[in-house]
Amino acid sequence: MLQALTEYLVSKGIGGLYLCGSTGEGLYQSVEERKLVTSTVIAQVRGRIPIIVHVGCVATCHAVELAKHAQQAGATGVSSVLPTLNVAMADVYAHYQAIAGSVPSLPFFPYLFGAQIDALSLMRALTDRIPNLAGAKYTGPNMHVLKQLIDMGNGRWTLFSGMDEQCAFAAMFGCTQNIGSTLNFMPGVYREIRRLLSVGDLTQAVAWQEHANRATAVVSSFGYMGAHREVMRMLGLDCGEARLPTPALSEAKRAALREQLEAVEFDTLARM
Repeated sequence: MLQALTEYLVSKGIGGLYLCGSTGEGLYQSVEERKLVTSTVIAQVRGRIPIIVHVGCVATCHAVELAKHAQQAGATGVSSVLPTLNVAMADVYAHYQAIAGSVPSLPFFPYLFGAQIDALSLMRALTDRIPNLAGAKYTGPNMHVLKQLIDMGNGRWTLFSGMDEQCAFAAMFGCTQNIGSTLNFMPGVYREIRRLLSVGDLTQAVAWQEHANRATAVVSSFGYMGAHREVMRMLGLDCGEARLPTPALSEAKRAALREQLEAVEFDTLARM
C-alpha cells in the first residue's frame, strides 16, 4: 500500500515527499519501522522527485540514527521537530546540532510549529551553529513571521509553509514551497492555487483556497488523523487505521464524513 500511495502521489504531479512527519505518524513508529518506510519510498520513487525524511524523535540518539539511515538510503534532506520534552534553547541547539552534524552533506530543515517557540530567534541562532541549515518547515498562521524567515535566508534557504489553510497567503508572501497533510488527498488544488498566483489571478486562487479549506474543515471536525484514513479509502488507498492514541472512526462517523465531504464538493478537489 505504501508503494501504491507513493505512485498515486507521484502521478498527481507533486514536487516532492516529506516522510514520517505528523501525518505519517513518524513519532508513533519504531525506529525500524521508520527506516522501512524511508527505504521503501525512496526505492519506489527511483529519483523522480526529492525526498525529505523527518527524523525527529524523543531520543536524540534515535534521531541521529534515522538521519544516517536516510542519507544511506538516498534521501535529499532531513528534518526534525523540536525536542519533545525539553524546550530550553540550549537543549534545542544541542538536539539540532547533533542531528544535522551527523549528516553534514545533507540539507537540514527544522520543523517549526509557530506557537511552540520563537522561530525567528531560533533560526538566527542555528545559522551560526549548523553549516548545512537549508531552511525550515514553518507551520503557523503568522505570515509576518514567515516573511521574515524567508528574508533571513537571503535567497539561500527554502522555506516550506506547513499550514494548508494558508497556502495561498504564504505564497503571496514569497513562500515558494509548501508541505501539508491534505496534499495526500487533494494535491492538485494547491498546484492550481500556485499557478493562478503566478499569472496574477489572486481572486481565483483565493476561491480555490477557500474550497480546499471547506474540505479541510470537514475532515478536521471528525478528528483529523482518524478521518484522514477514511478519506484515503475514498480514493481507493486503504492505509489502515491511525495509531493509538488516535481513535478510529465509528461506522456512523465514516458515513457522516463522506456525506459532508460530498456536500463541499470534495470530488472536484480530489480529481485535480
